[in-house]
Amino acid sequence: MEFTERLNSLSNKIKQQIEVINTEEATKTAFVMPFIHNVLGYDVFDPSEVTPEFVCDVGTKKGEKIDYAIMKDNDVQILIECKKIGEPLNVNHASQLFRYFHVTNARISILTNGQNYKFFTDLDAPNKMDEKPFLEIDLLDIDDNVIPELKKLTKSSFDLESIINAAGELKYVSQIKKILHSQLNNPEDDFVKFFASRVYDGILTQKVRDSFFNLTKKAATQYVNDQVNERLKSAITGITPSVVEAPVEHQQTEEENQKDDSDVVTTLEELEGYHIVKAITRAVLDAPRITHRDTKSYFGILVDDNNRKPLCRLHFNRSQKYIGLFDLEKNETRHPIASIDDIYTFADILKATAELYN
Repeated sequence: MEFTERLNSLSNKIKQQIEVINTEEATKTAFVMPFIHNVLGYDVFDPSEVTPEFVCDVGTKKGEKIDYAIMKDNDVQILIECKKIGEPLNVNHASQLFRYFHVTNARISILTNGQNYKFFTDLDAPNKMDEKPFLEIDLLDIDDNVIPELKKLTKSSFDLESIINAAGELKYVSQIKKILHSQLNNPEDDFVKFFASRVYDGILTQKVRDSFFNLTKKAATQYVNDQVNERLKSAITGITPSVVEAPVEHQQTEEENQKDDSDVVTTLEELEGYHIVKAITRAVLDAPRITHRDTKSYFGILVDDNNRKPLCRLHFNRSQKYIGLFDLEKNETRHPIASIDDIYTFADILKATAELYN
C-alpha cells in the first residue's frame, strides 16, 4: 500500500471511531500505534525499535515516562507524547517533551492527540526543543503539501539531516500561512490599511477603513477562488483530459446565468467545504473530476463539471447552514449542519453518490 493510501486509511478509521474513543489509552491503541506502525513503518511490537513508557530521569524528576521513543542503534531518534483524542495541543501539554528532549539524543519530538500531530526540533537553540512546531498535520484534513515532509520521518526514508534542513522553511511557511488565513478571513486594521493606502488616494477616515475592510475580504476571497479554479482547470486539461466530459447542455436557472455577476462571491467557508467533500470522495473518484460551481442560491459540487452529476450542494448563504444530498433520481434533501466539519458525518452518503458516476 502506498504511503498516501496508508494515511487515508488511518484517516477513515479515525472518522469511523472518533466518537467511541474516550481515553488517552484508547487513543494510543486505536490511532497513535497504527500511525507509528502503518504510516511511519516502525515495529511497535519490537521494544528495541519502539519503546513504550520510555523512562529518562531528569534532575529531581524521577520515574516520569514519555509515551513512546523510537530508537535506532540504542539511540533515541523520535520522542512521542500522546493526549486524548479531541484534547487541544499546546505548549503546556509538551512539558515532558521539553525535559526529555534536552537529555536525550533525539532531534525530533511529536505531540499528538491521535488526530492532530505537531512535530518539533531544535532550530532556535541547540538541544532545546522549539516552542513552535515545524510541521503540523490533521489526519481529518490532510494537506497534500506536508505529505512529502512526513514521509521523510518514515523508517525506510528517515534522513535526519534532510528533515532538519527543511524544518526551518516549513516552520516559518506554516506560521505565515496561518497569519494569511487569519487575515483573509478577518483582516486586521493594519492589513486593510496596507491595501487601502495603495489603491485609495484620499484620507483614510474610519468610514473609508470600514468600507475597505469589506472590500479587502471580498478581494481576498475572489483571489483565492480564482487560484483554485485555475489549478482545477490546469489539472483537468493537463493531467486527465480523457475522463472529463463536456458539460451536458441544460436549461440554466437565473442564478446560474448570473454566476459571473459581482453579487456572487465564493466564500472561504464554501471552498473549505468543497475541499472536505473532495477529500472524502477522492477515494472513489479521481480528484480532478470533482469540481464546483457557485450561484446566488447555493454552492454546487459536481463530477466532471456536469450539472447532471451533482455530488452535493452547500447552502451557506444563510444563518442556518445546510448540505444538500441527492438520491438516485437526483432529488435533493437538505440536512442542517452546525459547522463545515459536520460534512464528515455524511461521508458514506457522499461516497455512495460518487460511486454512481464511476
